[in-house]
Amino acid sequence: MSWYAGWHGTGSTPDFTPENISWSKYTAVSYTFATTTPDVGTISLAASDEQLLPQFVELAHQNNVKAIVTIGGWTGSQYFSSAVATAANRSAFVQTALDLVSKYNLDGLDFDWEYPNKQGLGCNIISPSDSANFLSFLQALRAAPGGRNLTLSAAAGIAPFAGAGGTPMSNVSAFAAVLDYVEVMNYDVWGSWSSAVGPNAPLADACAPGADQQGSAESAVRAWTAAGFPAGQLVLGVAAYGHSFLVEHADAYAAGGAGASALAAYPPFVKGAQPMGDSWDANATAGLDQCGVYSAGGPTGIFDFWGLVEDGFLTDAGDVADGIAYRYDNCSQTPYVYKPSTQVMVSFDNAESLRAKGAYIKDTGLRGFAMWETGGDYEDILLDAISGAAGLEQKSAIVVQYGGRRRSSSLSSRLFSWMRRWMWR
Repeated sequence: MSWYAGWHGTGSTPDFTPENISWSKYTAVSYTFATTTPDVGTISLAASDEQLLPQFVELAHQNNVKAIVTIGGWTGSQYFSSAVATAANRSAFVQTALDLVSKYNLDGLDFDWEYPNKQGLGCNIISPSDSANFLSFLQALRAAPGGRNLTLSAAAGIAPFAGAGGTPMSNVSAFAAVLDYVEVMNYDVWGSWSSAVGPNAPLADACAPGADQQGSAESAVRAWTAAGFPAGQLVLGVAAYGHSFLVEHADAYAAGGAGASALAAYPPFVKGAQPMGDSWDANATAGLDQCGVYSAGGPTGIFDFWGLVEDGFLTDAGDVADGIAYRYDNCSQTPYVYKPSTQVMVSFDNAESLRAKGAYIKDTGLRGFAMWETGGDYEDILLDAISGAAGLEQKSAIVVQYGGRRRSSSLSSRLFSWMRRWMWR
């Protein structure tokens, strides 16, 4: 599966249109995002998406690829809880979802509810019954005549859905009976909200000091399978981007000071001094957010993989550029780069770390991988690395990537990726 960010294909100078998708490498592609609304009878698409989605679906079908739409996302999950809160609402929401499928000739739906019984955006409606109601909705959708043959999936955090008490459910096996797969979003584990520079998307963390064990792919898969979700229906979420931090020279190197050769592990960074990310990183203006809460704005500090090439951290081959300090953490399988001239350190993923994750997918029997975000790769370096190591051939891999670098700014994608820091772990 591939998530296609619709905002990349719209506007006067589109970043990435459906024609740019490497269709031959996917079995399914999901268009993001349709959003929930106060009216259970309406699932909203932006006017530009309503124009682009038919083109997207047509190209998918021409290439024998399933066309899916993702409902929700960080800013689109506000009314999920009320939409599934009662039997009447669930019935209406099932029909609304099926109407969306019919209108655009879709092959499936992907639900990115952030998060059942867990606050995400800050003003989402939530209820202790969210996960139970979500399951009842999915069961009704699957049982409906129009839902029996749909591909149904859900994007979720690295812990199972929250139960009535707010803690991860101990048994999610019923979800496996109605969902084709769950995408486990194993990224934004460390970021600007953390106490130190840590791995954005760690493969493992059991080998790290106790205070640095914030979650990982391995612990996530253990949690989901222990709760009854089969490994063969889990898709590992991986990142084609990294988080940047301002780290002073004295803290950046293991021995202290720029004269040392090795970068320090988990160094402190300068709080409140977020560096700009790549050329997609829009410097948001201050103002009220979607919830009516004041936001100071500023950059997210996110670097897509192509952005690390563009900004001189990496070469065109994805290797470390001259003058850049580098560290590879063998515990979490995470690379770090540091540019002394700007004191910017980035925790990200490269071909080596994604080969390690691909091998883990193969060894564990996971269904595949899901990469956020769509345009983050550079010349398919990351895609080829993970898919090759996972032993996934074209048209058999579940991946989230549409390859290639783009150089214009997209605030929506920057904010969406940055906001995932609130993901429940």
